Amino acid sequence: MNDAERSEEKTGNECTGTSDTAPLSSQTDSTALDEQKKAFSELNDRYLRLAADFENFKKRTARDRETITNLANERFAVDIIEVLDNFERAIKADDAHLREGIVQIQRLLSSQLQRHGITPVDALNKPFNPAEHEAIAHLPSEGAEGIVVDEVARGYRMHDKVIRYAKVAVSKGIH
Repeated sequence: MNDAERSEEKTGNECTGTSDTAPLSSQTDSTALDEQKKAFSELNDRYLRLAADFENFKKRTARDRETITNLANERFAVDIIEVLDNFERAIKADDAHLREGIVQIQRLLSSQLQRHGITPVDALNKPFNPAEHEAIAHLPSEGAEGIVVDEVARGYRMHDKVIRYAKVAVSKGIH
């Protein structure tokens, strides 16, 4: 082989060598891209499933909360219906026993409310407390200023929260 042939062979090999490595590199890039697409697709599927699971969870907890609330209201309603039954019996009773029947109904209703965590707010002869009382009048009295002297409407709390403020008259002191 002479030098010209060798140089031609070299040039052909270099071209062939360059063209051989280029497809190998693009194949590697294509494989990496396919793997990334596959990973993206898997992550997207997981995200969509997680989002759907979360929506189902929200719906389920809302239904559960509504069921619990309805059940609690049902228990309270059954207790109040018992009080209503006693009012109907009192209406049918003669006048001589009417007061006694009303007092018994009031006791029953109070016990039903207490069973559900509803208790009266003590106000009479106590210092005025705006967190529990609503002052509707100021009256001159023998008592000290700022003391509740009359309870117009009793206040109630459910557990630790005041659900109805006591409507009270507060002493202005002696004038």
